[in-house]
Amino acid sequence: GKAAATKTARPFEGVLQQLMSLSQTTDSQMTLRRLQNYSGRQTCRACHGDRLRPEVLAVTLGGPPGLGLNIAQYCRLSISSARRWLNELAMTSFQEKIGAEVKREILARLGFLEEVGLGYLSLNRESGTLSGGEAQRIRLATQIGSKLTGVLYILDEPSIGLHQRDNERLLGTLRQLRDLGNSVVVVEHDEDTIMAADYLVDMGPGAGARGGYVVAAGSVAEVVANRKSVTGRYLSGEVKISVPRARKLPADDVDIDIGWLRVLGASENNLKNVDAAFPLGLMTCVTGVSGSGKSTLVNDVLSTALHRHLHHSKEKPGAHREIRGLNEVDKIIVIDQTPIGRTPRSNPLTYTGAFNVIRDLFAQLPSARVRGYGAGRFSFNVKGGRCEHCEGDGVIKIEMNFLPAVYVTCEVCQGKRFNRETLEITYKGVNIADVLEMTVDDGLTFFRNVPGLHDKLDALTQVGLGYLRLGQQATTLSGGEAQRIKLAAELAKKATGRTVYILDEPTTGLHFADIDQLLQVLVKLRNSGNTLIIIEHQLDVIKCADWIIDMGPEGGDGGGMIVVSGPPERIAAFKGSHTGRFLAPLLKRG
Repeated sequence: GKAAATKTARPFEGVLQQLMSLSQTTDSQMTLRRLQNYSGRQTCRACHGDRLRPEVLAVTLGGPPGLGLNIAQYCRLSISSARRWLNELAMTSFQEKIGAEVKREILARLGFLEEVGLGYLSLNRESGTLSGGEAQRIRLATQIGSKLTGVLYILDEPSIGLHQRDNERLLGTLRQLRDLGNSVVVVEHDEDTIMAADYLVDMGPGAGARGGYVVAAGSVAEVVANRKSVTGRYLSGEVKISVPRARKLPADDVDIDIGWLRVLGASENNLKNVDAAFPLGLMTCVTGVSGSGKSTLVNDVLSTALHRHLHHSKEKPGAHREIRGLNEVDKIIVIDQTPIGRTPRSNPLTYTGAFNVIRDLFAQLPSARVRGYGAGRFSFNVKGGRCEHCEGDGVIKIEMNFLPAVYVTCEVCQGKRFNRETLEITYKGVNIADVLEMTVDDGLTFFRNVPGLHDKLDALTQVGLGYLRLGQQATTLSGGEAQRIKLAAELAKKATGRTVYILDEPTTGLHFADIDQLLQVLVKLRNSGNTLIIIEHQLDVIKCADWIIDMGPEGGDGGGMIVVSGPPERIAAFKGSHTGRFLAPLLKRG
């Protein structure tokens, strides 16, 4: 019997083989995401990342055959270096006949990319690793090259991720598009861009339900003169974000390991064996021109290493020798602009955990208990109380071939998400669907006596989101709003005082008044003893930081070093810092 069983038993194919075949056969996105935890990227051993066959790579330019650059080596150059190399390329008269036109076209296209401040990007950079601002500026460079006229260009915050030094080049590009005979409409919060506009339209007066009006329109001078315009008051200097009266300084000297989170020998991407020291319990801004290595140092090296140490993440950190001070922190929280959810069911209430309290409250009402309704009855994620036609989404998703999906209001529940029986349960005359339609400000007043709910809603108002509807679908939130909801969720939690918060450009999409409010929240987190590390270009945030690590001096190959670090005053006084040059006038103004 045993012999027969041994003959019929199939050999075990192995875990890796099973995972590989599962990844090739599954249709489930969730399964694919789960399998990604067991895979990592590795350079191809055959081509060493060059992607092409040896026969193709044997073709070289610039120098004797085999000693110049092949196409893969050329594509590894930054845009600025590639343009310089091609400009200096000596060509024979025969080569000139063949390649002169091609050379001129390549130089023109590379020139457009440099004009919009992207000279630091390498030609072979993967599009998935570009920031939103970089991708937008590449599209802008394409449009300058097309030399079209009579076109209406609409840009949404083109200054994202751009250092003040490169702002003037971007503005020059926008003026160039205008001078060709085009109309350029820019949605922007950046002061330089606003001041350079021919015509301003200031929306407001508040946000959400409290906005939606044109408060002022006209030239910059006319908007500044309009007393109703909040933007005008900031532009004139009447209202401003003040420099802190006193800086909070590191408790220990920079040469002592205690009180510092120290990254040693970071050499990922363009980092040149960097040693960076982040003071614990302070608000640190990492600054520098685009491409100077800020994101590589903070996100790829420090953040990933902290996740690995504290939360056993499988992701491999960027190349570095060691990180000291890990035992002085107990939690890392990254507050970025990724959506808080990808379906209409995700909203500010579900993300902050406030919806659990509201569902429990409705389930405890006498009318709900008589009917035997539990908290699950008021959830749109499970069957029972939700509208089954839209499965609790309130909208129906209609797939459009070759176009983005369209959401239409569910005709059965009229967007209320719940069935008739669930909506019959009311608290102070309001049903669960009415609660989801309230703004955060209204909810704060309505639920002021409900313990556990007030703090969560109050945190949303503190980060300037009082105008959002409690049930606003995650798919309709901007990146800046999603980031502030995450910040509010952290603000409502009990602080450990040993948490590291990492924020990547938290001012994206924020008005001057919103930045002022955001700074108050960040200071509150810091005052609880937490460490804040912020990648930022916005000077009002930089001038309010306790400590600055300025990277550069340039982008790409010309960057990857720490130019200077210390309090903002030290950065402003340092002659070789681009950030210091723009920071100095603000510190003098106060």
